[in-house]
Amino acid sequence: MPEIAEVETVRNTLKERILHKKIVDVKIFYAPIVLNDEKEFKENLIQKEFIDIKRIGKWLLFETDTHYLLSHLRMEGKYFLKEKEDPILKHEHVLFLFEDGMSMRYHDTRKFGRMKLVLKEKLYDFEGIRKQGIEPISEELTKEYLFEKIKKKNLPMKTILLDQTIISGLGNIYADEVLFDAKISPLKKGKDITLNECERIKNSARKIILEAISLGGTTIRSYTSSLGVTGRFQQNLQVHKREGEPCKICHKPIQKIKIGGRSTYYCEQCQK
Repeated sequence: MPEIAEVETVRNTLKERILHKKIVDVKIFYAPIVLNDEKEFKENLIQKEFIDIKRIGKWLLFETDTHYLLSHLRMEGKYFLKEKEDPILKHEHVLFLFEDGMSMRYHDTRKFGRMKLVLKEKLYDFEGIRKQGIEPISEELTKEYLFEKIKKKNLPMKTILLDQTIISGLGNIYADEVLFDAKISPLKKGKDITLNECERIKNSARKIILEAISLGGTTIRSYTSSLGVTGRFQQNLQVHKREGEPCKICHKPIQKIKIGGRSTYYCEQCQK
C-alpha cells in the first residue's frame, strides 16, 4: 500500500512530466473511483492544465487554476504515463489525455482508489483533507503535540500510529519501522507512553520517512510509482516482513502478530 514516502515519489515523478500540458480529454471507465458527477468532473478539467502537484498525507493534489484534483491511491493505485495511442489495459480506470499526445493513466487492480475535484477555496471542506493530522516530517510534529493526542488512549501504539488524524501519512510498513527505531513495543498503550518516548517516536518518524523519500519509498507486493520507478527503502527494513529472521541489533527472531487486524512485526527483546 502506498504510504507517505511512496506518494511523495509519485508526486515528484509526475511533476517532472505532466505540468503545464493542456488536458484535451478525460475518460472514465470505472465511475465509482470519481466522487464527482462525471460531466462536472470532465468540464472542469478539459482545456485546463496542471500547474503543480502537492501532497497532504497520502492524498495527491493536482492543481489547476481553479481546482484541486484530489487523488488517494489506497491499496493498489498507480499512475502511468503512456502514449495516447497505447492500448487501454483492463485496470486503467481513468485516463487524462494531453495535447502533446501523452496520457496519464490511473491503474488500480482493486478499484479502491478515489478522486475528488474540489474548488481551491473549498479544499478543507473535504473531510479527507480536513481531518489529516501533522505529517511526520513537519516541524509542527512535536513531542508535546503527540503526548496530548495519545495520553488518554487505551489503544496500542501500532493502532495509534495508523490513525491519520494524529500523524498523517504513516501506514503499516512505516509504523512498524518507527516503533522499532524508537524501541517501543507496538502493544504498549498510548496512555502509558511518556513524553520522552513521544520524543523518540517523533525523531524516528522524521528520520525514517526522510530516508524512505530519498530512496523512492518501499516496494512491498505490487507498489510501484509512476513510470515503473520502484523504491529502494525495502533494503533498509529492520522488522517489517522479516518474521523469523534475526533482529539486526540483538539477533533474536522477529515476531509477527496481529494488532487491530493488521500484521505487525517487532522484536520482543529490543521493544520490551
